Amino acid sequence: MVSPSRLLEKVAVWHTRSLAEEHLGEIDALSAEIFQDVNNGVCKAGFIQSQGAYSDAFHLVFGAFDRLEERLSKRRFLFGDYITESDIRLYVTLARFDLAYCNGFFVNFRLFRDYPNLWGYARDLFAEPAFANNTDFDAIRKHYHLCCLATNPDSILPVGPDESLWSEPAGRESLSKDPEHRFLEEQQA
Repeated sequence: MVSPSRLLEKVAVWHTRSLAEEHLGEIDALSAEIFQDVNNGVCKAGFIQSQGAYSDAFHLVFGAFDRLEERLSKRRFLFGDYITESDIRLYVTLARFDLAYCNGFFVNFRLFRDYPNLWGYARDLFAEPAFANNTDFDAIRKHYHLCCLATNPDSILPVGPDESLWSEPAGRESLSKDPEHRFLEEQQA
């Protein structure tokens, strides 16, 4: 799975410093939007029991993806040059999206890989060991397809998608004024 608590430990050191102090209200607001529209949005779509509520949740997720795709067209991470709590909150859903949510939770308008900025952004995060070492695609696949999806009564375990694509270079460094660092603490060290 993806362990948000381990990832949060990495940013906790600098989260109270300069970037977070300047943008704390914005970070909290975007984190709340990501939780409501993306993290919780996919769960609403997957577990809802009426067509109207499902449709609302479905459009909430893809509306958020459209807004995030635009935001990430001009910046490497959600708040610019460095990873914040908001990036971690988004990553945990992106890491699961194509593998489990798209088909299992019926949020299948597009794969998130169809959003070039979101896909590059997720790969840029995955290139950081704090993300890659805490992302277990096999555990995600097994959990969602063998344990929690009532839509899979025969326990068929999907083979794809191709996880090696996560290791392809993201090429997003040009969006940053500090392309060598993903974390503010690295830059200040």
